[in-house]
Order: sequence, then C-alpha cells, then structure tokens
Amino acid sequence: MVLELPQDMPMTSTTVKVAERKPISRVPATAWRRNFFAGFWHLADPKISLASMSSLFLGACAAAAEGPLAWRWLGLTVLSIFCIEVAKNASGDLIDFDRGVDQRVAPQDRSPFSGGKRVLVDGLLSRRQTAGIAAVFYAFGIAGGLAIAAWREPDVLWLGVLGVGCAFFYHAPPLQLSYRGWGEAAVALCYGPLIAAGVFLVLRGTITPPIVFASLPLGLLIAAFLWINQFPDFQADRAAGKRNLVVRLGRRRAVRGYAALLALAGVLLVLAHLAGTPSGIWWGALALAPLAPALHRLWRSAETTPRLIPAQALTLLGFVLYSLGAGLGWLF
Repeated sequence: MVLELPQDMPMTSTTVKVAERKPISRVPATAWRRNFFAGFWHLADPKISLASMSSLFLGACAAAAEGPLAWRWLGLTVLSIFCIEVAKNASGDLIDFDRGVDQRVAPQDRSPFSGGKRVLVDGLLSRRQTAGIAAVFYAFGIAGGLAIAAWREPDVLWLGVLGVGCAFFYHAPPLQLSYRGWGEAAVALCYGPLIAAGVFLVLRGTITPPIVFASLPLGLLIAAFLWINQFPDFQADRAAGKRNLVVRLGRRRAVRGYAALLALAGVLLVLAHLAGTPSGIWWGALALAPLAPALHRLWRSAETTPRLIPAQALTLLGFVLYSLGAGLGWLF
C-alpha cells in the first residue's frame, strides 16, 4: 500500500507525521491471523472430532467400570488422538485439493458435514500453512503415543502404528483408502475397536472381548456418518476419480447400503451383550431415535443436499447417543 499525495500539496511537517503514523500493515496482519485461526478451526472441526471422542468415551467408561482411572494417561491419550485427527484433516485437504475434489463440489451441494475442510479452496490457509499444521500435529500425536508406549503400555505401539497409518493413507498414496473403496472399512475399524480398545488397553493393561464387541456397533455407526456425508459429494467425487463405495454403488443402491450398516450395528449390539458386556449397554439403542428418521429422509432425498443435511445431523447424533448410552449404561 502506497500513500500518494496530490502534486500541488505542500509537504509540511504535519503531513509527514500523518503519513508516518498511518498503520499500513495492521489490516493485512489482522486479516492473516483471522484467516489462519478460521482455517485451523476448520481442520479441528468439532463435528468430526466427535467421532474419535465418542470412541474414547466408550473405552474410558468400560475401563472406569473396572477400577479407578489413570487420568494423566487418559488425558495424554485424548490429546494424542486429537492431534492425529487434526493432522489427518490437514494432509487430506491437501491431497483432495490437488486431485480437484473439493473444487468440484457445486454450491448447491455444500453441506456443514461434507465437502472437505475447504481451507485451501476458500483461501483460509496456504499450502505451506496446511502442510505445516499436518507435520506438527502428526509429530505431536506420534510423540504422545510413543510416550504412552514407553512409560505406560508397550502394546499400544502397534495400535498406534495402525491408527496413524490409516489416518495418513486414508488420502495419501500409495494406498489412498478413501479413493479405492476402503475408506469406510478403515473408519469403522479405527473409530470403533481401535480407539475404544486402545484407550481401554492404556487404562487397564489388557483388551477384553466385551470392549471389542461393544465398540463394533459404534464403528459401524460412525462409518454410516461417513457414508451419508458422501452423498452431497457424489458428483465431485466421481468426476475426480474418488471411488468410494457410494460412488461405486450409485446413490440409489448406496441408500440400501446405509440401511445395511444400521441393521448390522443393531445385530452387533445383540452379539455384544451375548459376549459378556453388561446389560447397561442396551442404552446404546437410544441411537435408533435419530437414525430411523435419518434413514427415512435419506431414502426420500438422496440427491437433494439441502433436504439431506438434517439426515446428516441425525446420523451424527445417532453415534453420539450410542456412545453416551452404552458407555454410561456400562459404567452405572
């Protein structure tokens, strides 16, 4: 920005002082900070972090039912997983941007729950900033996991390696799980047994069949959340070669796939009780209250994003209610 004066205006000492005092750089700096924190907020999106927090909550409740909790180790576990979550979102946004996925999402198909984090598309962060956030938060998350493995529970290392691998290669080559129809299975595994059993292992030093069986329905319900979020992105994903299962099946058949995920989660809830989980886990069936209308709305409006957004929100509420109901029911 350059301050220009009329040619016929005399350069008095007062004029010079005014020009010198003008805060030329303040506005760009403020805008930069505002964009950076807005971009970081998108990457640390609480709606998405609810998936990992729900699995952590279920595992912690199951561990608390068997004795006192080691709160410092629980806190470090939560922080480490949160860091990996942010890093995954940042690295994934870079790769999706390079593949042209997020740019192809039409304005009418944008949703609060899908369409990527859009920090690059909307100009909130630069590529360098996004890559830096990914690197720093992967480093923090891995460091936390290594500390837990070194001073608390060595077997956590193998679960951590699998979790970080799924997070990074969900988007990144050579695996690119989300582009090859394996993303849904990776989400069900990581946000179900991997995180819930992992936090149980940190707190209790072992993994038991009840926690594994109880976390399977949760993993499927979180996969159903991913599944329904792929409907608004259908055209963009297909055009960019992102061959997730909704793209492979087509939207009509994918609706039945969503229903199958919900039904399978219900069957696994029954099996979890038969596997020895406390009867309080039945409170996880509270998830049916929002999931039934979500399926109905998806069935009627699979190709109309504005009408689909409430079903996305109801699916999120469904897995949160399962975690709260099953976890608190197990604990009390």
